[in-house]
Amino acid sequence: MKMKLKFLLIVLFAGFSAWSQVEFDAVVSKQRLGVNERLRVDFEMNQDGDNFRPPSFQGFTVVGGPNQSISKQWINGKASFSKTFSYFLQPNATGTLKIGQAEIEIDGTVYKTIPIEITVTGAVEKPKDPNDPVAAAEDNVHLVAEVSKNDPYLNEAFTVVYKLYVSRETAVNGWNELDAPKFADFWSQSIDEKQFKVYDGSYDGKPYRYVILRRTLLYPQKTGELTIEPLALNINVEAPTNRRDIFGMRITRPAKITVTAPTRKVNVKALPEDGKPESFTGAVGNFDFEVTASKTTLDAQEALDLTLTAKGNGNLKLFTLPKPKLPSALEVYEPENEQDVRVSLNGMAGSNNARYTIVPQQKGSYPIPPIRFSYFDPATEQYKTLSSDEIVIDVENGPATLATSDKADKIPVEETKQFAYIKSDAKLKSMNQDRFFGSTTFWSLLATPVVLIPLAILFGRKRRAYQNDVKGNRLRKADKLARKYLGDAKKSLGDQTAFYLALEKCLHNYLKARLNIQTSEMSKERISQLLQDRGVTVETTAAFLKLLESCEFARYTPSSSDAMQHDYEQASRVISEIDKQL
Repeated sequence: MKMKLKFLLIVLFAGFSAWSQVEFDAVVSKQRLGVNERLRVDFEMNQDGDNFRPPSFQGFTVVGGPNQSISKQWINGKASFSKTFSYFLQPNATGTLKIGQAEIEIDGTVYKTIPIEITVTGAVEKPKDPNDPVAAAEDNVHLVAEVSKNDPYLNEAFTVVYKLYVSRETAVNGWNELDAPKFADFWSQSIDEKQFKVYDGSYDGKPYRYVILRRTLLYPQKTGELTIEPLALNINVEAPTNRRDIFGMRITRPAKITVTAPTRKVNVKALPEDGKPESFTGAVGNFDFEVTASKTTLDAQEALDLTLTAKGNGNLKLFTLPKPKLPSALEVYEPENEQDVRVSLNGMAGSNNARYTIVPQQKGSYPIPPIRFSYFDPATEQYKTLSSDEIVIDVENGPATLATSDKADKIPVEETKQFAYIKSDAKLKSMNQDRFFGSTTFWSLLATPVVLIPLAILFGRKRRAYQNDVKGNRLRKADKLARKYLGDAKKSLGDQTAFYLALEKCLHNYLKARLNIQTSEMSKERISQLLQDRGVTVETTAAFLKLLESCEFARYTPSSSDAMQHDYEQASRVISEIDKQL
């Protein structure tokens, strides 16, 4: 009898352990695919969890998801639960790529999936469905990078313009950047588009419309063949199908596609060595040069400013001005460099200044020899040298001899921000100090432990009570996450998927914090009942439930920026109203 009882207990314990074991796995639709194919990955769990964190998907572009599905079943007295997060991925290159670990928190424990290796081959031929909106959109939407010059000189300006071509039968509802070029080997400046204007043009000999997305000014900083990295966009389109309505018009269907501008290469030429002047310091463009002195007649110990100015069009921010060679009797300080530069599609325009402060030490006449400035002109492919005129500094009066009496006259000096009279009166402090023993500082330090020890004990008790409050800590953590995800939603305005995912997490964590319920208990009927039982008005409850519906609908239907802004403001207002009413 005892053996039978032990056997029964073992069977029950094993069955309970198997039923309660947490499973969290990553499942892919295929482990080998072409670079032009897509992959689906599902993260499945058999118990409800919170704070799901997907992997970075390095080497892939997320073209769909996350899509969330929950299933509950009760068969023959046995309950089962499953929750799945799904993503659709597009590989960015061939080779062996890895899908990293995803994480989920279940009952306070963090679980991770096992990484999966994916083999990506070259492009494969795919049969096209004429009614597939994605295939139709990919044939009717093109991203192009146009370079103004393919063989610039080192530090010569040129532009790259990104244009999005769309056929007349296709409509674009919005886009967001997936991968922006870094321009690592260039000095770059983006020229913002104040508004997107639609132009008529042609692509591959067919009439298209296009918009200019971005214009970037580039100055190459290396010679040789340089690569301009591509720009990648995720675009929401309404693509035509082969089906027509009763009026004979083509039926369109929404689709989300990824387009990438082809990689462009430029061959950067080195500046010629033949004829390069010694005064050349890297200026490329077309410039004027001048040297001016703030005064040419002064006394010793007075200061004057010598200003070198190069102005015109070229790489004004990328070269230094030549240094003047001055007589040793002139004391020269480090220059102050100032740049007044405007950047446009034609390049940099403005001025580059270097101002030297000079102080003559002795009486006399000091010539400042001509200063040469050289630059390379890409238009003529020649070096040009400009020279300033000679400037003569006349120092009329030298410093007077210092007298030994206390009433000696001071040397006449023009007092400026850089130069002032030498201080003749010293402000010294006595070295005799008060005794430390018995002082106010002594008694304060003695009394400090008496005051701090009780405070430390009280603080320790409060801290232990706070840490032992498991339920309170969990609610506070959920409330903190709700505020965090609301902030993430605000940052993601314009990106429909990221915005509504963050907003949904905010609403779920807020309910967990305020109503003390789990995610699996969040049915609309239960939420409505709990809120009204806590004193929340019917109108506020209905507004909260409507926000949850908006998050669900956003997975299947496109949403405008105005709608996302309205949902964000509505969420902030509803959360504030519930806080006041609870």
